[in-house]
Amino acid sequence: MNRQPLAYRMRPTHINEIIGQEHLVGEGKILNRMVKAELLSSMILFGPPGTGKTSMATALAKTIGLPVKLLNAVTDKKKDMEIVVEEAKMRGNIVLILDEVHRLDKGKQDFLLPHLESNLLTLIGCTTSNPYHSINPAIRSRCHLFELHSLTTSDVISALKLAIMDEEKGYGLKNINISDEALEHFAFASNGDLRSALNGLELAVSSTPKVEKDEIKINLEIAEECMQKKSFSHDKGGDAHYDVLSAFQKSIRGSDVDAALHYLGRLIEAGDLDSIARRMIVTAYEDIGLANPQAGPRALFAVQAAERLGFPEARIPLSVAIIELCLSPKSNTAYKALDAALSDIRSGKSGDIPAHLKDAHYNGAKKLGRGLDYLYPHDYENSWVVQQYLPDSIKNKHYYSPKNSGKFEKALKQVYDKMDQEKRNKV
Repeated sequence: MNRQPLAYRMRPTHINEIIGQEHLVGEGKILNRMVKAELLSSMILFGPPGTGKTSMATALAKTIGLPVKLLNAVTDKKKDMEIVVEEAKMRGNIVLILDEVHRLDKGKQDFLLPHLESNLLTLIGCTTSNPYHSINPAIRSRCHLFELHSLTTSDVISALKLAIMDEEKGYGLKNINISDEALEHFAFASNGDLRSALNGLELAVSSTPKVEKDEIKINLEIAEECMQKKSFSHDKGGDAHYDVLSAFQKSIRGSDVDAALHYLGRLIEAGDLDSIARRMIVTAYEDIGLANPQAGPRALFAVQAAERLGFPEARIPLSVAIIELCLSPKSNTAYKALDAALSDIRSGKSGDIPAHLKDAHYNGAKKLGRGLDYLYPHDYENSWVVQQYLPDSIKNKHYYSPKNSGKFEKALKQVYDKMDQEKRNKV
């Protein structure tokens, strides 16, 4: 009896056995073309857990008939890589599959680089991290980058059915009676992680008592029990976490209440109150801003209440604030205006401060012309008077472009436009 895990036994050994990833291995796609040309290039395969990165790497090499060595960038030492290189010198090109390639330290990296450039080794690195964030540019620049996608529910169901029926690597048992609902639950609860779905199926088969005619019946209840620990998967340190945060903020910006609450729910399940708080507060000022100035303070109050309450009650003030943020009018004019001013300053468009605005609180200031002709606004009607504030070189510059978004900014726009018109009239 083969005691190797089902997920390990079902790993593909040929490109045609790879589940999903049609954008890479489908007819006419890049990896398919590499295999047909029998010429693999060094590459980084990245994507969520369970998408088959290591399995794909192995299948690509075996399809062409190239020898394979599998190492881990963390647990295997430089000495292990030296052994692979010596073997490659005797046998020719070897495909080195390196799991957790984003953890490759400088010593190992420096050792590998010349062998990659000489094509003595073909590196296939596998990682769940975004290579643009996590992999040293020296390695990244010598590799093609290919992203693997989470498998669809139908992909996972197909793989499960194959595992049940495959006589060589799977169970080859036609007496496994599994309901459609159970199959769908394995696929859905695994969240695109085929390894997890196969592990769940294996647990169900091994733990379910046989009934008449040695039949193993797997129903939805059994599937739920076997997959209960995989109902939700969220790594706070992984790239997927930042994708959720991005979707969360963009859903608020896009005024989609339902989507924002969905992503808030994911973040709550991950227990990441710090990230929720930061995104809520920055969104209140960045995307709502002057259209509803009270959104910022109210978001802050909601965050403070959530921090004091802790989960699960923290979800209550958070939900109130998120709905208000979503349905508030939106304006980014305030920070955009500041960014425009900063851009001028950083590009050297500053100019000298007008003399009448310069500090005049010291002896000799008047002799230097400092503060002369300054008009004190409170001496005039509505505490405002036309006078030049910007340096001569940018005196007619406009940074702020108010929107008719929300009552508050509409009112600001009226004041701003009226003042601007009076300036123009005086000029």
